[in-house]
Amino acid sequence: MANSLYRWNLYPEIPVDISEALSAYPRIQRKLLFNRGICTAPDASIFLRQQGSLYDPFLLEDMDKAVKTIFSVIQEGKSIAIYGDYDVDGVTATSLLVQVLRKYHADVRGYIPNRFEEGYGVNMDAVQILHDEQIQLMITVDCGIRSAKETDFAKSLGMEVIISDHHEPSDELPMAAAAILCPKKASDSYPDKSLAGVGLAYKIAEALLKTEPMDGISADDWLDLVAIGTVADMVPLVHENRSLVKKGIQKLQQTVKPGIQALADVSGIKLSGLKASNIGFALGPRLNAAGRLETAKLSFDLLMSGNYEEARNFALALDEQNKFRQELTKDTQESVISNIDSQKIPDLIAASDPAFNMGIVGLAASRLTEKYYRPAIVGASGEEFTRASCRSIPEFHITHALDQCADLLERHGGHAMAAGLTVKNENWNKLIDRLLEIAQHDLYGKDLCPSKTADMEVSLDYLQGFVLDQIAEMEPFGYSNPEAVFIVRNLQVKSARPVGTDLNHLRLSLISENNISIDGIAFRQSSWAEDMPAKIDVLCYFEKNVWRDRESLQLNIIDIRPADENGNKK
Repeated sequence: MANSLYRWNLYPEIPVDISEALSAYPRIQRKLLFNRGICTAPDASIFLRQQGSLYDPFLLEDMDKAVKTIFSVIQEGKSIAIYGDYDVDGVTATSLLVQVLRKYHADVRGYIPNRFEEGYGVNMDAVQILHDEQIQLMITVDCGIRSAKETDFAKSLGMEVIISDHHEPSDELPMAAAAILCPKKASDSYPDKSLAGVGLAYKIAEALLKTEPMDGISADDWLDLVAIGTVADMVPLVHENRSLVKKGIQKLQQTVKPGIQALADVSGIKLSGLKASNIGFALGPRLNAAGRLETAKLSFDLLMSGNYEEARNFALALDEQNKFRQELTKDTQESVISNIDSQKIPDLIAASDPAFNMGIVGLAASRLTEKYYRPAIVGASGEEFTRASCRSIPEFHITHALDQCADLLERHGGHAMAAGLTVKNENWNKLIDRLLEIAQHDLYGKDLCPSKTADMEVSLDYLQGFVLDQIAEMEPFGYSNPEAVFIVRNLQVKSARPVGTDLNHLRLSLISENNISIDGIAFRQSSWAEDMPAKIDVLCYFEKNVWRDRESLQLNIIDIRPADENGNKK
């Protein structure tokens, strides 16, 4: 018999006082709000109803300095470069600011570094190149907060610098900058600390247009880019991020921008029905593919394009790169798996190879962590150094582990669940041996099994169409606002058959104790078909299935367990 994939957890019951405070909302919605930390009627109203900007952009420290500097440079006819990052957040932020500044007739261009030749963030060579091209103002987006030396260098060449970055600053800020926009600065009192890089770029646009308005132009015109970059960067979809993305998705559903239309067409996405998940699984990966394999210029050109035919050619090229990226990721993952003993999975999975592509080692590490529920480190070895990406599990703080190996590392950084490092090739084995010792110590005696937390347990009878409407009001879903998950127990299995090209998935027909019928789909769980219990409990999403223009309700089943004949919850 197939085994359950996850440990099932359940959010605690909603306290009576909070239930009363949220009494204006239906039962399921009330519970979903509580599970996401929303416990008062005013907070619930903001969460469910608010769209667009929530706070004055001038609440950001140094925004007044940034705006004055930008307008001064434009008025003097000097050249500006928007220096972005090569991921979706950086590319959308760069595109947004270039487009906005061109509305003011600024002489402005975008500059996105090459991942392989320049690495992440501002670098000295790029600063020199921009200076040689007569750039007088460099505005960073999605990078720069840790680039004090590079900012000093730019200043020494006579360039002004404005830093806008949403990452954590170090103790040394780039004080030579004319303005430093970073809500995570200790001195910054901006109400929301979790804006994406493109969110900060939007706030700059908002401040510019508030200072010198233009007829028929609003910062909200670029909320479609904000939605794409924010969702793709996996920042929390709460507070202002959620509000911006909510309105941004509405913009995307109605957009006439050729680049976005072409990308959606190539991705097989109907913009009129677009959801945040379409960004995360279709639009975002294609925009990311260029920066992972070559240069992000192709993604930038797509978003800047004003012609559909040109944009479609860019989108088709991105689609091909994304397919190649998927193949590389799969090949890398399989290469690592081939050296793992499935009967004795190590507490930490690690591999490096000169053949691995630096642009996809992080994706491969993520897949390995998902498959084995172990921290994973995958590196691309160069002539002298190995650059690696790390992914982890809640039980193991990967960056704290790397801190204990700092003497072996050239550089490293990250957070609890993900990190990056550079190490001399001669120190790679020493590093992995030490990290494995740390992992064995920290994970000793722990039941390493992934878990899923359900919002609530419901009967199948209650999952009707009106519940879908209540769930839809909780969108957009994403990081810190996950899709609603339910436990439904004691379902009779009328039929179960493998489906899909490789017969990897399972299509079920289910009946409740009260004789309510519903279909279910269980992706990558066809192994249950060989020995399906007569009755099962399921962990699932509740959704609408559309097939050949016919709509029906279904359970999207995350995990399956045999039902307890005695009715006991397991």
